[in-house]
Amino acid sequence: MRTIQFRAALREAMIEEMERDAMVFLMGEEVAAYNGAYKVSQGMLERFGAKRVIDTPISELGFTGLGIGAAMNGLRPIIELMTFNFSLVAIDQIVNGAAKIYAMSGGQYHVPIVFRGPTGNAGMLGAQHSQNFENWYANCPGLKVIVPSNPYDAKGLLKSAIRDDDPVLFMESELMYGDLGEVPADAYLLPIGKAHLRQEGTDITLVSFGKMVKIAEEAVQVMQTQGVSVELIDLRTIRPLDLSAVIASVKKTNRLVIVEEAWPLASIASEIAYQVQKHAFDYLDAPIQKINNLDVPLPYAPTLIEAILPNVAQTVAALKRVLYLT
Repeated sequence: MRTIQFRAALREAMIEEMERDAMVFLMGEEVAAYNGAYKVSQGMLERFGAKRVIDTPISELGFTGLGIGAAMNGLRPIIELMTFNFSLVAIDQIVNGAAKIYAMSGGQYHVPIVFRGPTGNAGMLGAQHSQNFENWYANCPGLKVIVPSNPYDAKGLLKSAIRDDDPVLFMESELMYGDLGEVPADAYLLPIGKAHLRQEGTDITLVSFGKMVKIAEEAVQVMQTQGVSVELIDLRTIRPLDLSAVIASVKKTNRLVIVEEAWPLASIASEIAYQVQKHAFDYLDAPIQKINNLDVPLPYAPTLIEAILPNVAQTVAALKRVLYLT
């Protein structure tokens, strides 16, 4: 199987869907003439023309609303946000518009729109450009939220998101656009709302999503050298959340650790911990542990960034605590 970059997998997904369906178009800041802020849309302007790959002003409120209106009238927009930090400018359009139109119209209007772009920290960009909004948007009924961890998932899930009749937030990472992964040359789809069992194990369950899966994978390897069998689940989608996969795993391993790049209060990890204790309390042999960012704005200094974000050492320590190895 060929190996391609994360950004190329996203590009292929958009190209394949735009070739399949003339109603699909891409719109956002610098997506056309500049080939995308992160070169995800490289070459797409020449391929599809300016009516389907559209550069916008720096006005998220405006072009997000325009996209929602287009979706209500039968088109399938892909709205690229340079970062989800900037989606706060358009959060009224997304939460009070896209998320609610189907319900408030009594099912008369679908809103088949994808909002995609990077979430979370990307290095030394300061507190205003380094936030995680997955749990914010996942809290809103009417929205679907996808956070892929690798190129294969990114392509298959983005194609499914573009075909979905509901609004989807597709959240990537600036630090992952250059990541390499195996992706089939043939077209394929991945189901929205289905977690991926990355590795089977018997001693403890480790759950994560997005770029934190790479941290989790390293922690699994460390634990393997110490004779511990870790079952690793990549959520892929956090709304809808595949709780059944997590609960089934916990019923087998009897222990759970969750790693998430987000502030700790009301995080996705918090919801998973609640649901597991509700539905699998009698199977737990130890308290659930969750690892989040520290509860502060992300600093600029790289040493402080390293101290605040979840890392392999923290994850290994949490796994050992839950296994009573420390």
